[in-house]
Amino acid sequence: MDLVCVAVQQKLLPVSLRLLSSRRHYARLAEVGRLETPKAEGKYDTGQLILHRVFGYRGVVLFPWLARVYDRDLPQHREGDEETNAGVGKEVRGRTHTFYQVLIDQRDCPYIRAQTEAVTFLGNQDSSRSLYAIPGLDYVAHEDIFPYVSAEKAPLHHELFDKFLGPNPNRGALPLIPVNKPDSRLLVVDFLDPPFVAQDTLKAWQNKNHPWLELSDVHKETTENIRVTVIPFYMGCKESHASSVYWWRYCIRLENLGSLSVQLRERHWRIFSLSGTLETVRGRGVVGQEPALTKTLPAFQYSSHVSLQAPSGHMWGTFRMEREDGYTFDCRIPPFSLESKAEGGPATPPETA
Repeated sequence: MDLVCVAVQQKLLPVSLRLLSSRRHYARLAEVGRLETPKAEGKYDTGQLILHRVFGYRGVVLFPWLARVYDRDLPQHREGDEETNAGVGKEVRGRTHTFYQVLIDQRDCPYIRAQTEAVTFLGNQDSSRSLYAIPGLDYVAHEDIFPYVSAEKAPLHHELFDKFLGPNPNRGALPLIPVNKPDSRLLVVDFLDPPFVAQDTLKAWQNKNHPWLELSDVHKETTENIRVTVIPFYMGCKESHASSVYWWRYCIRLENLGSLSVQLRERHWRIFSLSGTLETVRGRGVVGQEPALTKTLPAFQYSSHVSLQAPSGHMWGTFRMEREDGYTFDCRIPPFSLESKAEGGPATPPETA
């Protein structure tokens, strides 16, 4: 069920939160703020409150990333372009695009169809834990952001919010836009600055963990109206006396762009390592689920991990999908590279940053 909705009434745009009752199964709308004008150009600043266009959660921007997007659905070659074939996915023309590191409001986490512990790190070499996660951290594309002004005293609930961000003492508003008559209600409030600014803790944590947080490549492809987006991240290398094991996480979003419901039934992966091995992985669903992509809930997002005994490799594959009319098809997962980076220091948990 959609968690956040926008009610349009007399050209006034209140942002409303749908509160759920498990006993009576009804929804009640409560205003939580007002929309700002989305930015067609430029970037959103640290501290900007947002609504996610697809998943509907409330969040706040921590900092931006510039990524190369390889979209196989777009025309790839224009007059004067040079064709390249270096690396998986690189025969597709990459375009620079802005994404944002975002904190998710913990009140919304139970209702969204995206893993809220998807950003993971390798533990230290001497740690008994191989992985740990930062709850409520996400990557959001610029076009998936609806900026808004909160009407709540505590606009975002997350344990890292007060550690990373503080009130902006220099915030100033642009003139309000009147609607038709001078004495009528005002339409939209746009502010010159975001309501919050980065604290030193956030800056230090970003600098320390930049290699493990950095988003660099995004891959997209659509099959039978099912759009698959893949974002790989290098996590680091675990050394032992016998070998070195390189780790990556990858985030996958599936979105149904059609009118018929579709359910994911199986996954089929091919994983090639620079060491010369080719592995095939088959299984039911993903992360223990067989998500349905419907008209009301068209998207699903999850993360997983892969390790290789080589510093680079490639992944590609398909999802077996079943449509509501019984038609089954293989939805392509765009091929993507697994590339390692120069080792930095160990990842730092935010609570100790």
